[in-house]
This record gives sequence, structure tokens and C-alpha cells, in this order.
Amino acid sequence: MASKAFSLLLFTVLLLAFLSHVTSRNPHDKKASPFDFLKHLQGCHKGNNVTGINELKDYLKKFGYLNYSHAKTQTHANDDDFDELLESAIKTYQQNYHLKTTGTLDAKTVSNMMMPRCGVADIINGTNSMSPDKKSHHHNHGSFHTVSHYTFFNGRPKWPASKYSLTYGFLPGTPSQARSPVAKAFQTWAANTHFTFSRAQDDTKADIKVSFNSRDHGDGSPFDGPGGTLAHAFAPTDGRFHYDADERWSVGAVPNAFDLETVALHEIGHLLGLGHSSIQGAIMFPSIAPGGTKGLHKDDIDGIKVLYNV
Repeated sequence: MASKAFSLLLFTVLLLAFLSHVTSRNPHDKKASPFDFLKHLQGCHKGNNVTGINELKDYLKKFGYLNYSHAKTQTHANDDDFDELLESAIKTYQQNYHLKTTGTLDAKTVSNMMMPRCGVADIINGTNSMSPDKKSHHHNHGSFHTVSHYTFFNGRPKWPASKYSLTYGFLPGTPSQARSPVAKAFQTWAANTHFTFSRAQDDTKADIKVSFNSRDHGDGSPFDGPGGTLAHAFAPTDGRFHYDADERWSVGAVPNAFDLETVALHEIGHLLGLGHSSIQGAIMFPSIAPGGTKGLHKDDIDGIKVLYNV
């Protein structure tokens, strides 16, 4: 009897060891997000010197908020000093996301910064049009910006008037489950704009090329593994649209996964010429929570209509 019980115990131990080995190899296990370093910086403010502030500077540089190249002194560009320029960058970030402009890393700011998001910067070449305080920033998009929050890329690049019928293709390595959600996202944009979209006969010759890439993939904007940045796309008429292949993708709302169609709607907005919006309900809002879906908002559609004068 004792040996039977021992055998059962041994079997249970071996089974548990095997299961933990299998699950530990699952690439979709909940690992730390690339933005997790921010947790430890909560409460930081000007004058602090805390390990991890240098990473925060890199984060704010990546999304367009921080640029030491124009600063009188560049001494703090690569250190852990919470200087005046960093405080100013955080205030701009807080303005863009309708947070209290404290300039300190309060709980709400940290939680907002940790959200998975699009890899396209909020501020490109120093032009911040995401900010609700439109008057203090240099751009001339007209009076409509006082009520709307859609934005464009610098110089307002767009597809030429003659090019309203666009083709898209999937590059090798695109999971088959992604094709239908991406096609649906194109159809949604077609239903709300003057554009039409069709799958190219030759994917490699399409106007818009969709691909799944990991880490550094040769375009100057490396992905960062699970979490962090999820996807990015380029302004017209480049046509590149990259998903981060290391994310957990889903068709529809699935807990702890990102909906392929929702992310496609956002990135197609960039491909057509839209920048980020500061309206949380807009598809062009930079962050996206896992486990949900989202559609086009009036702000997104208004933006495209203004950009293309339709």
C-alpha cells in the first residue's frame, strides 16, 4: 500500500515538473512588460537621482517628448538625473493625455505610461499637435483644431488625389488568422472615406504591405518583445505596416491578448496620414488595453475628411 502511495506521489511530482517545464516555455506567459521599469519610478520629481530615470528619458525620447540636442546643456542626456528638461517633457505628456500637469511621476501618469501602445511617436520633429492647448504649439491646421483632437504628420503627407484605390498585401510570415481582421479594418476605413482597398495579386507589389516583425527589423524602430510597443506604420505614401510578432494576438476580444482588427484600424489611420489623437475613444489614441476591441470614432473620420478635403 505504501509503495502504491509513493508511486502516486512520485508520478504527481514528475507530472507537475513536466507541466511547469512546458508552461515555462510558453512564449505567451505573462512576462514583465518593457515598460515595467516605470513602476519603480512612481513619485519621482525634479532633483531626484534614481536608477531607471535614464530609461524613462529613453522612453520619452522614443515617443517625441524629450530632445537634448537643442538644450543649452546636454549633461543629463544619458544619466539618472531628473532635470528641468525631463520635468517639462513629463508636463507635455500629462497635457496630451489629459492628466494633471504636475511634472512629477504620480500614480496616474505611471499607469498611463505603462499601457501598451503604438510605436509611432506622439510628437514628430518637435511638433506637438496632440496637446489640448492648441494655441501654444506651432502649426497651422486651422480653427477646426479647437474642438477636434485628430492630428496629422509634419507637412501633412497624404496619398495623391488620383490614388484613392489602394492595394494591400501580406508579406511572408504573416499568420493566416491575421488576414481576415486586417481586411475587415480596411473595409471599415473604405466605408467611411473616399478610399477603396483591395488585396493585391502580388503581395510584394502592393501599395500597403503588412508584416509581422520581431525586435530590430531594419526600419530604425525596433520592437521590444511582449508588451510595450505593439505595432507601427509609416506616413503616406510609404505603405509599411508592422505588427510586433512577439505579442499575443487575437481575433476579437480575448483576455490578455490584443485584437488584430483594432490595431489594424489604428495603423491604417497612420498609413492614410493621421497622427495620434488625445481623445481616449478615438481609434487614433496611442494606447490600447488588452482584451478589448474598438472602432472608428467621429474624431478619426473628421480628421481624414479634413486632410483630404472630402
